[in-house]
Amino acid sequence: MTELDVPALQRRLAAFAAARDWEQYHTPKNLASALSVEASELMEIFQWLTPEQSARIMDDPGTAHRVSDEVADVLAYLLQFCEVLGIDALTALAAKIERNEVRFPATKGLQTGNRHSSE
Repeated sequence: MTELDVPALQRRLAAFAAARDWEQYHTPKNLASALSVEASELMEIFQWLTPEQSARIMDDPGTAHRVSDEVADVLAYLLQFCEVLGIDALTALAAKIERNEVRFPATKGLQTGNRHSSE
Protein backbone atom coordinates (compact mmCIF):
# COMPACT_ATOMS: atom_id res chain seq x y z
CA MET A 1 0.00 0.00 0.00
CA THR A 2 1.66 3.19 -1.13
CA GLU A 3 -1.00 5.77 -0.26
CA LEU A 4 -2.49 6.09 3.19
CA ASP A 5 -6.09 7.23 3.23
CA VAL A 6 -8.98 6.53 5.56
CA PRO A 7 -11.13 4.41 3.20
CA ALA A 8 -8.14 2.29 2.18
CA LEU A 9 -7.22 1.68 5.81
CA GLN A 10 -10.83 0.81 6.63
CA ARG A 11 -10.90 -1.71 3.77
CA ARG A 12 -7.64 -3.22 4.99
CA LEU A 13 -8.97 -3.51 8.55
CA ALA A 14 -12.20 -5.08 7.26
CA ALA A 15 -10.26 -7.59 5.18
CA PHE A 16 -8.08 -8.45 8.18
CA ALA A 17 -11.17 -9.09 10.31
CA ALA A 18 -12.96 -11.04 7.56
CA ALA A 19 -9.98 -13.32 7.02
CA ARG A 20 -10.21 -14.29 10.70
CA ASP A 21 -14.04 -14.43 10.84
CA TRP A 22 -14.07 -11.59 13.37
CA GLU A 23 -16.81 -9.47 11.73
CA GLN A 24 -19.38 -11.16 13.97
CA TYR A 25 -17.74 -9.47 16.95
CA HIS A 26 -17.43 -6.04 15.36
CA THR A 27 -20.68 -4.60 16.64
CA PRO A 28 -20.89 -0.92 17.56
CA LYS A 29 -20.99 -1.84 21.28
CA ASN A 30 -17.97 -4.12 21.09
CA LEU A 31 -15.97 -1.69 18.99
CA ALA A 32 -16.80 1.21 21.33
CA SER A 33 -15.67 -0.93 24.27
CA ALA A 34 -12.45 -1.94 22.53
CA LEU A 35 -11.79 1.70 21.63
CA SER A 36 -12.16 2.68 25.28
CA VAL A 37 -9.82 -0.10 26.41
CA GLU A 38 -7.15 0.91 23.90
CA ALA A 39 -7.46 4.59 24.87
CA SER A 40 -6.98 3.52 28.49
CA GLU A 41 -3.87 1.57 27.53
CA LEU A 42 -2.51 4.74 25.92
CA MET A 43 -3.36 6.74 29.03
CA GLU A 44 -1.65 4.14 31.23
CA ILE A 45 1.71 4.99 29.65
CA PHE A 46 1.33 8.58 30.88
CA GLN A 47 -0.37 7.79 34.19
CA TRP A 48 2.31 8.79 36.70
CA LEU A 49 4.40 11.11 34.55
CA THR A 50 4.84 14.78 35.27
CA PRO A 51 3.77 17.20 32.53
CA GLU A 52 7.44 17.66 31.67
CA GLN A 53 8.07 13.91 31.42
CA SER A 54 4.99 13.43 29.26
CA ALA A 55 6.20 16.15 26.87
CA ARG A 56 9.43 14.16 26.38
CA ILE A 57 7.80 10.73 26.08
CA MET A 58 8.87 10.21 22.47
CA ASP A 59 12.56 10.73 23.34
CA ASP A 60 12.86 7.14 24.57
CA PRO A 61 12.65 4.73 21.61
CA GLY A 62 11.02 1.93 23.61
CA THR A 63 8.36 4.14 25.09
CA ALA A 64 7.86 5.93 21.77
CA HIS A 65 7.15 2.55 20.17
CA ARG A 66 4.56 1.72 22.87
CA VAL A 67 2.85 5.09 22.39
CA SER A 68 2.78 4.65 18.60
CA ASP A 69 1.33 1.15 18.95
CA GLU A 70 -1.43 2.33 21.27
CA VAL A 71 -2.25 5.26 19.00
CA ALA A 72 -2.52 2.78 16.12
CA ASP A 73 -4.83 0.55 18.18
CA VAL A 74 -7.07 3.50 19.10
CA LEU A 75 -7.24 4.65 15.49
CA ALA A 76 -7.89 1.14 14.19
CA TYR A 77 -10.88 0.64 16.48
CA LEU A 78 -12.18 4.15 15.78
CA LEU A 79 -12.01 3.55 12.02
CA GLN A 80 -13.74 0.18 12.37
CA PHE A 81 -16.42 1.76 14.57
CA CYS A 82 -17.02 4.47 11.97
CA GLU A 83 -17.16 1.91 9.16
CA VAL A 84 -19.77 -0.20 10.95
CA LEU A 85 -21.96 2.85 11.64
CA GLY A 86 -21.41 4.56 8.29
CA ILE A 87 -19.70 7.60 9.81
CA ASP A 88 -17.20 9.50 7.69
CA ALA A 89 -14.66 10.28 10.40
CA LEU A 90 -13.02 13.20 8.60
CA THR A 91 -16.36 14.82 7.75
CA ALA A 92 -17.54 14.37 11.35
CA LEU A 93 -14.31 15.92 12.64
CA ALA A 94 -14.51 18.88 10.25
CA ALA A 95 -18.13 19.53 11.29
CA LYS A 96 -17.20 19.35 14.98
CA ILE A 97 -14.33 21.80 14.52
CA GLU A 98 -16.67 24.21 12.74
CA ARG A 99 -19.23 23.98 15.57
CA ASN A 100 -16.50 24.54 18.16
CA GLU A 101 -15.17 27.57 16.29
CA VAL A 102 -18.63 29.11 16.56
CA ARG A 103 -19.21 28.04 20.17
CA PHE A 104 -15.76 29.04 21.37
CA PRO A 105 -14.50 32.12 19.53
CA ALA A 106 -10.78 32.75 20.04
CA THR A 107 -11.41 35.62 22.45
CA LYS A 108 -14.11 33.84 24.51
CA GLY A 109 -11.70 31.52 26.34
CA LEU A 110 -9.43 34.41 27.23
CA GLN A 111 -12.29 36.46 28.69
CA THR A 112 -14.22 33.83 30.61
CA GLY A 113 -11.73 31.12 31.40
CA ASN A 114 -14.02 28.47 29.88
CA ARG A 115 -11.91 25.76 28.37
CA HIS A 116 -13.99 22.74 27.48
CA SER A 117 -17.45 21.31 27.69
CA SER A 118 -18.91 17.86 27.31
CA GLU A 119 -20.28 18.51 23.82
